[in-house]
Amino acid sequence: MNVSRRQFLKLSGATAATLALVELGFNENEVKAKSKDFKIAELKPTPTICPYCSVGCGILVYATDNDVVYTEGDPDHPINQGSLCSKGTSIRQLYTSEKRMLKPLYRAPGSSKWEEKEWGWMLDKIAERVKESRDNSFQIAKDGITVNRTEAIASLGGAALDNEETYVIQKLMRGLGLTYIEHQARI
Repeated sequence: MNVSRRQFLKLSGATAATLALVELGFNENEVKAKSKDFKIAELKPTPTICPYCSVGCGILVYATDNDVVYTEGDPDHPINQGSLCSKGTSIRQLYTSEKRMLKPLYRAPGSSKWEEKEWGWMLDKIAERVKESRDNSFQIAKDGITVNRTEAIASLGGAALDNEETYVIQKLMRGLGLTYIEHQARI
C-alpha cells in the first residue's frame, strides 16, 4: 500500500482524535446537561455599542445587579456581525479591573504623594485651574483682528471616548477658545 505523507498525517490525526474521545469518555448527553450551569445561561444580554472608536460595533453585555459577567460581539449587529477587535473584546475590563480608579487622585504642587479626593472637589479644582489659565492667556486681538483664543490649554481625546463624548468635548473646547484639539482613536 502506497501512502503519501499528507494521507498519513490525516489518518494519524483522525485516529488520535477518535481515541481521545473514546478513551477520555466523552459523553454528549453529559455535556448538554452541564451547559445549563453556564454563568450566562440565566442572564439576559443587554445590547450596547463599543465606546472605543467611531466604527460603532455592537456588543452584548451579560450582567448581574453588581457585576459584568461576560461580553461578546452582537451577531445581529449590521456593522460587526458578532466580531470584535482586540479593544472591543477586552471591554469588560473597563468595569471589572481591580486597577480601575473609583476616586480621583490629586497631587498638590510640590508634593511627592497622591491623595484621594471627592469628585465635587476635583471638578471644582479643574474648573478653577482652567479658568485661571484661560484668563491669563486669552488673546483678544492680534493686528486689529479679534481672535478670542487661548494657546495655553490643549485637549487630547482618547480612544475610550465614544462619538457623542468626543462631540461634546470638541464643542466645549472650541467654546473655551482652544486651538490645540486632538483626538486619537486608533488601535
